[in-house]
Amino acid sequence: MHLVQLFLPLYDNADQAFPKALFDGVRAELTERFGGVTAFVRAPAVGAWEDDSGTVQRDDVVLMEVMADHIDHGWWAAYREDLQQRFRQDEVLVRAIRVERL
Repeated sequence: MHLVQLFLPLYDNADQAFPKALFDGVRAELTERFGGVTAFVRAPAVGAWEDDSGTVQRDDVVLMEVMADHIDHGWWAAYREDLQQRFRQDEVLVRAIRVERL
């Protein structure tokens, strides 16, 4: 079993909030494909990273998680690229962690 986590930015590069409908669409797509999703939307996480010039960048992000029996790398790569276009990002972080259901 795998826990797949998607880190979606709340704001674009001009600090304009993305519409709620954009997040609702992702939540609906993941629910349809995986049978459920957990979205942490009330208390956004804060991400920070150093860009190529050494400047620290910051994002407020919503975390969405799904459980999957196996990872379809091709599907996830295409979905990540689609999310990058929708959210106008150079990269949207999607990661998978092997977990044990208790």
